[in-house]
Formats: sequence, C-alpha cells, structure tokens
Amino acid sequence: METTLRGVGVSHGVAIGEVRHMGTAVLEPPAKSIPAEEAGREQGRARQAVEAVAADLIARGNLAGGEAQHVLEAQAMMAQDPELMSDVDRRIAVGSTAERAVYDAFAAYRALLANAGEYLAGRVADLDDVRNRIVARLLGVPMPGVPDSDEPYVLIARDLAPADTALLDPTLVLGFVTEEGGPTSHSAILARALGVPAVVALPGAGELAEGTVVAVDGSTGEIFVDPSDEKRAELESAAAARKAALSASTGPGATSDGHKVPLLANVGGPGDVPAAIEAGAEGVGLFRTEFLFLDDSKQAPSEEKQIAAYRAVLEAFPEGRVVVRVLDAGADKPLDFLTPADEPNPALGVRGLRSLLDHPEVLRTQLTALAKAAEGLPVYLEVMAPMVADRIDAKAFADACREAGLRAKFGAMVEIPSAALRARSILQEVEFLSLGTNDLAQYTFAADRQVGAVSRLQDPWQPALLDLVALSADAARAEGKSCGVCGEAAADPLLACVLTGLGVTSLSMGAASIPYVRATLAKYTLAQCERAANAARAADSADEARSAAQAVLSGE
Repeated sequence: METTLRGVGVSHGVAIGEVRHMGTAVLEPPAKSIPAEEAGREQGRARQAVEAVAADLIARGNLAGGEAQHVLEAQAMMAQDPELMSDVDRRIAVGSTAERAVYDAFAAYRALLANAGEYLAGRVADLDDVRNRIVARLLGVPMPGVPDSDEPYVLIARDLAPADTALLDPTLVLGFVTEEGGPTSHSAILARALGVPAVVALPGAGELAEGTVVAVDGSTGEIFVDPSDEKRAELESAAAARKAALSASTGPGATSDGHKVPLLANVGGPGDVPAAIEAGAEGVGLFRTEFLFLDDSKQAPSEEKQIAAYRAVLEAFPEGRVVVRVLDAGADKPLDFLTPADEPNPALGVRGLRSLLDHPEVLRTQLTALAKAAEGLPVYLEVMAPMVADRIDAKAFADACREAGLRAKFGAMVEIPSAALRARSILQEVEFLSLGTNDLAQYTFAADRQVGAVSRLQDPWQPALLDLVALSADAARAEGKSCGVCGEAAADPLLACVLTGLGVTSLSMGAASIPYVRATLAKYTLAQCERAANAARAADSADEARSAAQAVLSGE
C-alpha cells in the first residue's frame, strides 16, 4: 500500500528504485588495557592510521574535484587535528589501545562541541566519519561506506559524510535519503553539485526495509513508499517535462516579460569553474575564498598563491561579473592563525569580517592579491565582506579596500538581522548587498544551520526570513544599488521567483541548479513573481508560504 513521507528536499529531480542502506558503522572497540611498554607502539599505530585516513580523504577529494575536494581536504585536516592527537596519545599512555583511544578522544570532542552549542557541532557527521575510518583501519575491518550493488538503488542513511557523498556514482545511486542533516549541510550541497535527487531530515528513514521500492522527489521532499503505477507514471512524466524544459531554456536569466535576473554560480575555486560555465552561469555571485586558506590552518597562503587562484577564476568570465567574498573564517572554519581557540560559541563570536579587522595584515594581503589578479582583465570585479553587522563594519571594510588600491565595487553580506534592518545605513558605505540566506536564517531563528532537528526553522520559505529579504531589497532599490542572494535559497526554482518578486536583482547558486531556476523564471512575468512574493509573506509558516506562492503561480 502506497504511503507518503515528507522530509526536506535539497536536490532537484525524481528517483525511483529499491532501498539500500548505508554500511554498518564501526563497532565500539573493547575497553581493554595494555602494558606500559606497549604505549609507544600503539601511539605509532594511531598516527599511521590517522595519516593513512587523511591521505585517503585527500585522494578522494582529488578524484571528485570541485566543491567536494575542498570539503574533503577540510575533513583531512580534522583527522590530523593536533589537539585530538594529543588526547589520543594521552589515553594510550595511561593504558588504552590505539583504537579505543581514538574512539574515546573523538567521543569527548564530539560531546564538547554538542554541549557548548557550537556552530561546529553541525559537522558531527564529518567527525563521526573520520573516527569510523581511523578505527576501521586500526581494527582491520572494511571502511563504512555505500553498499555494493550491481543494480541502481536509492541510498538510505542516518547521515552521509562528505567522503561518501563526493564519490557517489550517479549511475548506481539514483538518489539518497537521510534521517539527519539539513538543507545547508555538506551532504545537501554536494548532492546538488552531483545532480543527485536527495531528501534529508526524514525521521524514521532508517526503518525502511531493504529492497522496498521508493520514489524520491528531491524538489518537494516527498518519499512515496511502494508507489502505485499511477504515481510512478505521474512522477516520471513530471520529471520528463522538467528535463525538456531545462533543455529548451538557454541564455541569460529573465522572467517571461523580459525582466533580467542574472543567474550566477557559487564557486570555491578554479575547480568549480567548468561546471559553472557548462550550466550557463553569467558570472560568479559567491567566490568562497576560505577554501584556499583551509589548505594550511597554521598560516595564510602567500600573496602569489592567492593571485594565481583568483586570476584563474577571473579569467574564466571575461566581461562577466565575479563577486569575491573575502575570507570567512571562524565557527565551522577555524584557522589557527586567525580565530580564537577558546570561544564558548564561535558562531556568535569573532568570525568573518570581525576576524579580518582584528588581523588587518591578512585582509590587506588578500585585497592586494585581488587587485593584482584583476589587472588587465575586463572582468567586473566585486568584493564583499561576510558578517557585516552595521555601518561601522561596512565603512571599515570599504576603507580597507580603498587603502589596498582595489578597483572594484565593495559590498556587504547580509547574514545578520541587524544588517537587514539597517540596510539603507550600510549602503551609505558600500555599493551592493548580497544576502547569505543560510546564516541569515540561522541568526534570525537561533537555529543551527546544520542540525536536522531544527530544519523547520532553517527553511528559507519562513515568512520572517522573506521579510528581511524584502527589507534589504527595498533599501537597495531606494539607494539605486543592487541586492543579490547567494545563499542556498536561490537554488529553489519556485523560491527564486519569489525572491525576484521581492526585488532581488541577481541569484547565485550551485551550478547544477542554474538550469532549473532559469527554466522556471522564464515561465512567469515579473508581476506574477511579485504577487507570489506578497502571498508568501502573508503566510504564517514556511509550508503555507510555499503553497501560497505555488497557488499564485499556477493560477489557482
């Protein structure tokens, strides 16, 4: 009998197939003691296992490329964290085996993060995966991972670590469903990059029996268990129509009556550029430069290394628009040379622009590198600061840009409610705004963006969040300046229409989402988008807002 479950759709498309479950996690090692004379050997075993796992993660990243490479390199750094290794050594010195010491050290770190309510707690799946891989190597058992199957299937897991998501074979893994995670988790972002339909935050997903046939709608978040022939036909027809619309839609982003909405790509470095170009991106709306800095948490990359990376991206979009976000460190992206190690809540501490203003030499080097990278190129360079709270922040950033001799537009990201509420004041100092809806939702609703339990409050359809978007867009319009969206909200085709109706002037997203957004925007007039936006803001919940906008656009 057909039943319907609902999670959070995070990657477009429909997948129909049999359920296969993620491989069983590593069992807890036995708590047995070792003689003192064996401590040195066990410490050596632990270090060898850590280095092997880190090397494997880096190798997987090199194979995957793009966004996945950056994520896996960061995860390799997590495996080699010196504080964790010191704790492992200490536990072995007092009698633990290598595998038990690793297990307990990671458990303590995990509990510390969770109890402190840190933003980094959103990376628990990454942390658990690193632990499991190290322990598996020490125990000599197979690594946890995706199941072996000769036939295509729908993957079910509690959560998917980046190392698993990055190398999923789309010819075998038709789609995936997780019990945990959120719309901005690493798994969700990588699923969109792979073009694999995905649903996250579905309670009870693990209870679906192996071999059960399910239909996954990554757009709506619906899971149809044992779908009827009629439901299959309906979903397959909708998927075929969507594919045809994508193929027919080309060129710049615009509504059906010609209102231009540039569609830009979010990139982490040169490796993400080919996919953006193939998708028809009109430029880059978010160049996340922090991935360049995460290569070495001990020191900032040299000016020369930065120039080379920046120029590679700038050259790819001649006469296009490239919006660069300066280093956004802190919280889940700590850097030893920049961010405090003892903050009780890094998400609310010294992160983003605050870190850079505390270390002006790092900001100065980055801005100088950007200026040199853009020399002689016809690209329209724009540089923006993360975590701007008020006009004082905006002025400090604009002053730093001018002092570095940067010939570009200076902008501010709107990720804090105060920036949206005082957007017009901030625009006295900068030339554009860019809404980071992931963090804006987190700070508006006090809901960690990586915790599945609060995913309802992370939904970008929340009317309160739309109100803040409207405030920012209205302020930019009044000042004759632009206001884009570079958060994951822009990747939702229906929401892209609503954002356009709210007055947003450009949309930036993962490359895989650009065709979907382009095709959907082209179906509606600006007036329809505005009516849909008004209907969504008048609702009292995210679900009601989505339904209201859909009703307007479908003519109901």
